[in-house]
Amino acid sequence: MLRVAREASAIVARIYATNFSVDYKGPADPVTQADREANALICARLAESFGPVPIVAEESDESAFAGWVGAPRVFFVDPLDGTLEFVARNGDFVVMIGLAEKGRPVAGVVMAPAIGVVWAGGESVGAYEVEADGTRTPIRVTDTTLLSRANVVISRSHPSERLQRLIERLGVEKATPRGSAGLKATDVASGRADFYLHPSQAGKRWDTCAPEAIVNAAGGVCTDGEGRAIDYSGPELANTKGFLASNGKLHQAVLDIVHQRDK
Repeated sequence: MLRVAREASAIVARIYATNFSVDYKGPADPVTQADREANALICARLAESFGPVPIVAEESDESAFAGWVGAPRVFFVDPLDGTLEFVARNGDFVVMIGLAEKGRPVAGVVMAPAIGVVWAGGESVGAYEVEADGTRTPIRVTDTTLLSRANVVISRSHPSERLQRLIERLGVEKATPRGSAGLKATDVASGRADFYLHPSQAGKRWDTCAPEAIVNAAGGVCTDGEGRAIDYSGPELANTKGFLASNGKLHQAVLDIVHQRDK
């Protein structure tokens, strides 16, 4: 998975350096040649390496992963998480490959093409960050226990009044806007932030599978916005109940405030 993510990241970086064109799948939903080429490369390489395991990828036609529901193993692929950031050329975008077994994320790779850094983690390997020069460092979530001392990472591209009200009620020390769900989650896994909150629909399963595997491997906890485990065996693809990744120690405190009625 690391090898495939690096190969796809090279494609994304190459296109990023060009005067690429932008299409739109819907309002504020851009897609580029980088999304499509990375998607095709990842799907081909995973099929070569792992055989007939369903690959649920954002830029694939749904017919390409028909029958994924209930499969014992499923790959979830976001070939370019943070396309808005890619288009804005601010560097906050990643390639993500996640593997789920029996509905639970067990391995994930998130790579940032703009800086050459990769985060990886899984049930049997722990979690680590690899710099562009190859330096590998184990990562771990923070030990913060008080919301008043916490740093939360929130969406930069999809702000909402509800989220702003929640941040005020949480009373955190710092709220940092960040592009890409993958980067926000790896900030939590690596101890740069204490939790990542997206209270409304948080994309699709390919937006959370790899990040969740890494956060879990780093000692953290991930649930939907109501505190329930996300089921990666289907049939739902959308994260309609939101997403919360934390160091574990703050998880219930955040959920308690999220569940309060908005004023």
